[in-house]
Amino acid sequence: MPYSRVRDAKKLQRLMAAVMMITADVELQDLLRHIVEEARSLVDARYAALGVLNPARTGLEQFVTVGLSEAEEKAIGPRPTGRGVLGMLITEARPMRLDHLSERSESYGVPPNHPPMSSFLGVPIRVRDEVYGNLYLTDKTGAATFSEEDEALVEALALAAGIAIQNSRLHDQLRVLSVLDDRDRIARDLHDRVIQRIYAVGMTLQGVARMPDPTRAVGRIERAVDELDETISEIRSTIFELGETSIPGGLRKSIVQLSDEMAPSLGARPELSFHGAIDNTVPKKIGDHILAVIRESLTNAGKYANATRYQVTLRVEDDVFLEVADNGTGFDSSVAGNTGFGLVNLRNRAEKLNGTFEILSKEGEGTRLIWRVPI
Repeated sequence: MPYSRVRDAKKLQRLMAAVMMITADVELQDLLRHIVEEARSLVDARYAALGVLNPARTGLEQFVTVGLSEAEEKAIGPRPTGRGVLGMLITEARPMRLDHLSERSESYGVPPNHPPMSSFLGVPIRVRDEVYGNLYLTDKTGAATFSEEDEALVEALALAAGIAIQNSRLHDQLRVLSVLDDRDRIARDLHDRVIQRIYAVGMTLQGVARMPDPTRAVGRIERAVDELDETISEIRSTIFELGETSIPGGLRKSIVQLSDEMAPSLGARPELSFHGAIDNTVPKKIGDHILAVIRESLTNAGKYANATRYQVTLRVEDDVFLEVADNGTGFDSSVAGNTGFGLVNLRNRAEKLNGTFEILSKEGEGTRLIWRVPI
């Protein structure tokens, strides 16, 4: 890890503060600009820039520069396209330090109106084997060339940028999925878990930042980065599972897990009853609806019915029959109609699958919700 090669305690502490930004609720563009500004400051460079490849890898999606005035940027003209030395940072994906940009034959040179630049330090922005762009600095002040410690600092910031870009794109994928069918519920559940894990990493890094000797914090930083990497892997896995044709691990097991998860908030573990070839017969699309109906029905019963007992029955024969019952206060379904307690949503789920939804309830006699759809 690049952190272990940073010897300057003050710079390491500033690096940690910059890395902590990826755990905050900050727009990606603002985060990337902060990383570029901090990189330029930490290694005493006159100019710094960060380029992000678009998902198709056909050009730059974002390009952030620091050190140039607005007039200088306008005079320079078009942004880099990823050729020459900058392209090598992406294709060869390894850090590069040069005393003079012109010493590499691959260099396309500096644009005519660009301020003079000599020394160069560039690193790829990547997470594992996935390259997302590059971060580079030019014109070291106070020295002829960038140092090995400079390289380590910029590598660490590039890693943080890579995690932030990857996380942003995965969240974009989830937002697309959330508009399809009932995937918004799954996306919200995943989002909550991810936010909790990232918050925990942020707390860890805040503790590290307060340590009197930042050089002893390298291990904690590396573990925090590993935790973020695992969180991203969890998002990837969930996105993959959303496209599967069956419920991962089986619908029966998923219902049992959901029951265990909800028991503390309900005050009792729901009684479960299964009939028929559930795992082999129910398609994933219907299975996702079943889980959503069970969750919403139990949540409503726990919030509004003052129930102490819950029963979930799932029977699969010629169709799918789902009943969620409780011994709560009940309500007059003829008065409540289908406008309250999330009942409209439950009915819509059934009708979307050409099924039916029935409410059997009286005040003081509990409630039975019956949800049926064809296979």
